[in-house]
Amino acid sequence: MAHKHTVAPDLSVVIPVFNEGENVGPLSKEFTETLGAWGRPYELIIVDDGSTDDTFERLRGWQIADRRVRVIRFRRNFGQTAAFAAGFAAARGRLIATSDGDLQNDPRDLPTMAERIDQGYDIVCGWRKNRKDTFVNRRLPSMVANRLISWATGVRLHDYGCSLKVFRAEVVKPLRLYGEMHRFLPALASEMGVRIAEVPVNHRARIHGRSKYGISRTIRVVLDLLTVKFLVSYSTRPLQVFGLLGVGMGAVGAALLGYLGVERLLGYASLTERTATVLFGVLLVFTGLQLVTLGLLAELQARTYHESQGKPIFVVREVLEAESAE
Repeated sequence: MAHKHTVAPDLSVVIPVFNEGENVGPLSKEFTETLGAWGRPYELIIVDDGSTDDTFERLRGWQIADRRVRVIRFRRNFGQTAAFAAGFAAARGRLIATSDGDLQNDPRDLPTMAERIDQGYDIVCGWRKNRKDTFVNRRLPSMVANRLISWATGVRLHDYGCSLKVFRAEVVKPLRLYGEMHRFLPALASEMGVRIAEVPVNHRARIHGRSKYGISRTIRVVLDLLTVKFLVSYSTRPLQVFGLLGVGMGAVGAALLGYLGVERLLGYASLTERTATVLFGVLLVFTGLQLVTLGLLAELQARTYHESQGKPIFVVREVLEAESAE
């Protein structure tokens, strides 16, 4: 029989797990002790991302023993982004935290991070300053990805890959996640004009199980970055991307063809002698027209995207006004 929560949680912690059976016991002990000592009401949302070992059975035992634990079990492995999205949808707390289930994140950092939210920040991100991972296949790709993401999005963080983060619920719940986009949450939320803080957190070496990360994931992250860059910068004005390129290429092509036409009229050169240049000018003009057309179609898609979801193009933090007279 399920227990009902009598007090709304102040903090919801979302933890995706995949084949982490050996880590469930230590995970439950650490989070229960840390958040219990913190004193605020909380809930733990554990998302079993299609584990094939005894992870779910161990989670079932944890949930039976602790009414603050909720377990979501996927039918198959959908990936960490989908697991976070499911946890966010189920979360009931004013604040939503994320953490890995491999014991490398330290839950004792969460109270400090939550207090930074109370100081006026919307997102607090963990920074694994002394990271306990191998250099070549973990830390080096991560360093490159962090620099690239910071440069492309304008949201400068040392460690986008750290799962230990705390969000205001109203900031993270409206976000739609696909691919590997859970690591881009601060960048996606920056579109709302959020305040972001980054704090050093404790990072520990993995003891049980094996890592699911590798260099191949870095390639997928870079591809998703293109999508994020477009969503953050141009989702409401795609014509300014394609149209600018199209007009530029078309103008260069038209100028080139005009120059060749003047040369031909003045008798300086025959167009048959400049066939390659003529074709290049024609290619630039037609490509420019295609890009402008693509931009117009993207504008229609952008309007459909926002209007079909009722997605606003602005976000209000608060409203100050005088109380109406009785």
